[in-house]
Amino acid sequence: MRGRARTGAWAAAVLAVLLLAGCAVGPSLENRGEVTAPPGDATHLTIGSSGITESDVLAQLYALLLGHAGYHTRILSVTNREIYEPALESGQIDVVPEYAATFADWLNAKAHGPGAKPVGSPSLATTMAALRPLAARRGLTVLAPGRAVDQNAYAVTRAYAAQHHLRALGDLGRARLPVRLAAGDECVSRPYCAPGLRATYRIRVTGIDPTGVGTTPSKQAVQRGKDQMLVTTTTDATLDDFGLVILRDDKHLQNADHVVPVVNRARAGGRRVAAVLNRLGSVLTTADLASMNEQVDSWRRLPEDVARHYLRSRRLLPTR
Repeated sequence: MRGRARTGAWAAAVLAVLLLAGCAVGPSLENRGEVTAPPGDATHLTIGSSGITESDVLAQLYALLLGHAGYHTRILSVTNREIYEPALESGQIDVVPEYAATFADWLNAKAHGPGAKPVGSPSLATTMAALRPLAARRGLTVLAPGRAVDQNAYAVTRAYAAQHHLRALGDLGRARLPVRLAAGDECVSRPYCAPGLRATYRIRVTGIDPTGVGTTPSKQAVQRGKDQMLVTTTTDATLDDFGLVILRDDKHLQNADHVVPVVNRARAGGRRVAAVLNRLGSVLTTADLASMNEQVDSWRRLPEDVARHYLRSRRLLPTR
């Protein structure tokens, strides 16, 4: 619960166990039908993080809240979903912060093959209706989605937006301006990137500059006018530093990637864990998450300290 320094040796031991289990980490549930184990309420809970700033912050928020509720918690950083999701199924990890549409599509591809039609949707209700049964069949429970959303976003310079009267992506499409896009290589074919911008918004994407999603080189390329727009995320808190502003997704091209806690049903699927984490989901906003990311990435504060200060400021933890 005190961050990576105190969990490093334990994390290494757990990962060693996972690796000794072979390529198929955790129990194989592919042919077992729906898992019907009763919801559990273990007193010692392991919270998984994917190792990036936002996941570390969310894991600390979960750990602090569950610790205050009487649970003994540990945080395990596992950077690969192909490892941490089976560990979640097996109970080696009990709780993980996830993103609704992305996780729904990942589980669907795992169940039906990489060519399976995506089930994530811009509609949160539709996405959750697809996600929950996919998770249940693997012994997982998806708790209530929170207010915070981390999804693809598209940013331009403030000067460019002001010059062309742009507030939303629809405005950019109607302006018929040629747009070179700073993004990842995958943007060429992803339906929610260049193809979607063209089909949904009629934006004239003239090329892709493969500088990455939300990276400093992408932001600098747009800042300097080499590119006109970049792909980033809704929780990117460094845009102001580059004079950038996000254009609103007014036609809802992006999927509903609301933050959702996913738990191992047999160990953490009881009402108590859900009640604790649902309190956070009802308060935490996209702007809150972006601010905490900035404090860690730009101000060099520890994720645990940032998370504790936030919870106290929202009266989810006592001040002393």
